[in-house]
Amino acid sequence: MKKYRKRIADGIITRKLEGKGAVLIEGAKWCGKTTTAEQLAKSVLYMSDPEKCRQYMDMADINPKILLQGDAPRLIDEWQLAPKLWDAVRFEVDHRDGYGQFILTGSSVPPQSQAINHSGTGRFAWIKMRPMSLFESEESNGTVSVGDLFKNNTDIYGENKLSIEQLAFLVCRGGWPGAVDMRNDIALEQAFDYFDAVVKSDIRRVDNVSRDPGRAAKLMKAYARHQGGQVTNTAIKADLLANDNMSLDDDTLYSYISALKKIFVIEDMEAWNPNLRSKTAIRTSDTRYFSDPSIAAAALGLGPEDLLNDLNTFGLFFETMCIRDLRIYADALDGKVYHYRDAAGLECDAVIHLRNGSYGLVEVKLGGDTLIESGAETLKKLEQKIDTARMKMPSFKMVITGVGDYAYCRKDGVFIVPIGCLKN
Repeated sequence: MKKYRKRIADGIITRKLEGKGAVLIEGAKWCGKTTTAEQLAKSVLYMSDPEKCRQYMDMADINPKILLQGDAPRLIDEWQLAPKLWDAVRFEVDHRDGYGQFILTGSSVPPQSQAINHSGTGRFAWIKMRPMSLFESEESNGTVSVGDLFKNNTDIYGENKLSIEQLAFLVCRGGWPGAVDMRNDIALEQAFDYFDAVVKSDIRRVDNVSRDPGRAAKLMKAYARHQGGQVTNTAIKADLLANDNMSLDDDTLYSYISALKKIFVIEDMEAWNPNLRSKTAIRTSDTRYFSDPSIAAAALGLGPEDLLNDLNTFGLFFETMCIRDLRIYADALDGKVYHYRDAAGLECDAVIHLRNGSYGLVEVKLGGDTLIESGAETLKKLEQKIDTARMKMPSFKMVITGVGDYAYCRKDGVFIVPIGCLKN
């Protein structure tokens, strides 16, 4: 039996089941939603079972309550195939005693939202799963905890074991659970297969709208070239038109991007809007990211050697990997990750903001003393701009690096932490 690697979401789901009748786990295909849910479920309904799918779909129309029978928590996998199950689950939760009745998993937003009559407020908790962080795949040793940094723990130490060659491989392999234990060359093929499935099938099946695979592939390539940037749809369209003689109107472009969001392939980052001492305007455009860096690598046809030969590109892909991990770690702390950029040109790669108002400032640098120093200076400049009379001081300032032997706290209070040492 294949080993189950513990996920950070395990604890989140368990906690949510204690306070809600149902928990919905959303995320990209193959990120581990079903396997994780199976660890907690007492009974399972696989809606995508090819031998029973048609029967289940008919039953969902005629008498969905029958499909909900089973020991709790009952897992309904790929529930969005029969959207009427949503209201059935909500009704069942209302008429049962106790919490933790159902776990639903979905790899896309349901195409027929008109079949849903109730939002599920008060009955459902929503959880987003992503591909594995380096700590979950056991490639980070986890000697530095983001949670501890929020507790003002400055006594940190960690020794990084990841080389730059390993980092390049991990970016291109991605955090797909099924690829983690594969032989390296086979593992690298998985992201390319994933990319092919998205452009040839998934982007069309999400809402049953016919979309051209070639156009979808070119859009994902353009997105990959702009990852980590606050670029508009107009800029992405210009990139597409500059690299290919094709026609594309704004509505079509929006439709393709929307479909990729619905299947959790891309996950843009919102801008952070703090209280500032000055009247500097804050840029509010979202930052473009894929849910996993391997998707971007596959879109551009890149492998580890390509990244090692182009460190500027490597840095962008490394940033996407760090954002993926930070999002996973922030979820465990009831937090969210944002990006900051103002009209004066000051930019911060990530701000981890918790519900209680605490926040940490983060810069991402692949490596090199000059770049790390630049990142530290950026964090200190941003700290000076924040109006601490109206909001808290940052709990920490951290530069995440790729290369570097140790995690430590500098004399100026800035933490230098290799991604290979970080955990939630």
